[in-house]
Amino acid sequence: MIKKPSDVVSVKGKEPVRLKTEGRISPALVLFILSPVIGELLSGSSPPAEFFNPLTFAILAALYGSGAVIARELTHRWGKGLPSLLILGAAYGVIEEGLMVKSFFDPGWVDIGLLGSYGRWAGINWVWSLQLTIYHSVFSITIPVMLVTLLFPMQRSRSLVSRRKFNVLCLLLAGVVIFGFFFLTPYRPQLIQYLLAGAAVVILATIARWLPNPLFTRGTRTMHLVRPRWFGVIGFLGTFALFFISWLSPESALHPLVAILLMAGLAVLVASAVWTLSGGGVAWSGMHKLALASGGLSFFIMFAPLLELDKTRPDNMTGMTLVGLAMAMFLMWIAWRIRCRKRGGKGG
Repeated sequence: MIKKPSDVVSVKGKEPVRLKTEGRISPALVLFILSPVIGELLSGSSPPAEFFNPLTFAILAALYGSGAVIARELTHRWGKGLPSLLILGAAYGVIEEGLMVKSFFDPGWVDIGLLGSYGRWAGINWVWSLQLTIYHSVFSITIPVMLVTLLFPMQRSRSLVSRRKFNVLCLLLAGVVIFGFFFLTPYRPQLIQYLLAGAAVVILATIARWLPNPLFTRGTRTMHLVRPRWFGVIGFLGTFALFFISWLSPESALHPLVAILLMAGLAVLVASAVWTLSGGGVAWSGMHKLALASGGLSFFIMFAPLLELDKTRPDNMTGMTLVGLAMAMFLMWIAWRIRCRKRGGKGG
């Protein structure tokens, strides 16, 4: 942990200022742990009593952690940017929810509630599937990768793992998916449904591989960036709207197709706003990126105490308030590190 500004050292040129502690811990290991922490623990899907069970933690880390590191490495090795990372995150969502736990198809999945019948057609839970695909793309993969990049800026143009370790992570991900398919849930979808999920993963990965970087070209005029807080507003409102649509639609008379179109339109709207305000993804600073990630995560941070107070939950939600506080402190610590780099020189 950084304890004093003297840990900041300057470097020449445009490289970000490196903190001495940056080389003391593996960014791949941080990403391996951070992804399940955000995707499962902070969201309340696996509260502390469940998340910190050694077997559960090992499965979640192997699943989320491997997926996040693989997505980051493929994006880096292909020379791609944030759009490709988001699409690879969507592919990961299909792997977890479609191929492993089969919640895309199972109407009785433990967390699905009314979405097991609302928007279900041809044996697929469409509203649930889209919501979870967007969720995993953003929160399980993209935000953890962004935060680790902000924590370790000197590593952003390098591979985080060797080719051998990358192959091991691929085998680990495949192994945990196979284990989950056979032993975690008894539901078995039809073969055609499962093949469609596998095809979706291949198609999404192919799109991510061939997507141009940058996705669009902008003019050469100088752009005045808005303050980071507005990226935070976008992140929070986008997250709130996603869950508002998916949670309230089954309770209303809204047609499932309308709910699907609203969620898809929301994803496009948020992506367009971020792309426009960030100058096509090239003009924003570390604080802008942190604000965007923090805005999305603040929804779960604020929701964590409510989960702990909810006595109707069948699972033990004790400790969720502390989880939310810990994540808030973690984000503030990253902001402090970015400011330290700015005071010590360029970058951040």
